[in-house]
Amino acid sequence: MDGMLSQEEINALLGNMTGDDSSPSSDSGISLTPQEQDAVGEISNICMGTAATTLYSLVNQKVTITTPSVSICTWDELVADYERPCVFITISYKEGIDGNNVLILREDDVKVITDLMMGGDGTNLVDELSDLHLSAICEAMNQMMGSSATSLSTMLGEKIDISPPSAELVDLTGNGAIEGMGMFQNHSFVKVFFKMEIGDLVDSSIMQLYPIDLAKDLYNKFESNQEPEETPPPKAAEPQSQPAPQPQPQPAAASQAPPAGAGQPMMGQPMGAPMMGMPYGYAPPMQDVNVQPVQFQPFNAAFNPITQQENIDLIMDVPLEVTAELGRTSKSIKEILELAPGTIIELDKLAGEPIDVLVNGKLVAKGEVVVIEESFGIRVTDIIKE
Repeated sequence: MDGMLSQEEINALLGNMTGDDSSPSSDSGISLTPQEQDAVGEISNICMGTAATTLYSLVNQKVTITTPSVSICTWDELVADYERPCVFITISYKEGIDGNNVLILREDDVKVITDLMMGGDGTNLVDELSDLHLSAICEAMNQMMGSSATSLSTMLGEKIDISPPSAELVDLTGNGAIEGMGMFQNHSFVKVFFKMEIGDLVDSSIMQLYPIDLAKDLYNKFESNQEPEETPPPKAAEPQSQPAPQPQPQPAAASQAPPAGAGQPMMGQPMGAPMMGMPYGYAPPMQDVNVQPVQFQPFNAAFNPITQQENIDLIMDVPLEVTAELGRTSKSIKEILELAPGTIIELDKLAGEPIDVLVNGKLVAKGEVVVIEESFGIRVTDIIKE
């Protein structure tokens, strides 16, 4: 019948009206300012620097992670740019921050890291990742992101804690929904891209994904912690009053007290009896002695010996021995004699816990290990004020 719509046309019109909920949201108007992107990049750079140090201790290979690049990305752009399959590692924050982020590693990179963690040389790679490999990479990420959370706590000025990460091998070629990735598949997000090198075995990349709301929350916390505390304006200096002159004590008159022993009877004589050879009531003549109180100079209130720093230069060149102590343990003589190359000695500190910095054997600071080119270094995180 003319003018009537077919069922297919009706379904098409209804589909256009209701829309498709599975399509990614454009998030129009939701983005990051250049200042917010710079702050997120700085936070990620410091956190990944700490994580690289932790990864070095796990794989015993030099780990280099370059300065990140921050951009706004969609799921389709991510799928088009990144190699697949890959491993998604979800990190959830349970204290200090509300939300989670995702680390994406290439499958071959995970194989190299887990082989090194299991005592291999990084070349004996398996064909497929097993649950054992995913468990190993979760443990590596748990330690890496745990140390990153410690650095993040220092930057934001509050305690940050994470839950144990979960890892999943994902094939990005499919178009279906991925469990736990809805916030990234349906909305724009922040992509932080790093170049990563592990010795001569890995020359690849690693990505970190943040929801835009979480990135803005990190920026706000970071900026509020960077603002200096308001201090009251200094008071005008009051003129210093001169100390009142103290009256000088007058010399005391000559003491009229008789010398010790005067008028006292000799041993064996009764009180009041005349001394041997002396008439009764006789007293020896008293010597005229000039006695007066001691006089001190008044204290000068303007002098403060603490502010006198002239002599500190004398010891500026004295060398002091600075020691970074990773941890301690106690072993018996039998256990020491059984040590051999490859033996692992467990210390009394947990992974990611700050190390002690001692000067001439005295604890003065806490810090964390960093890698500076090909050498170790210590980044001081806390000064001991005891």
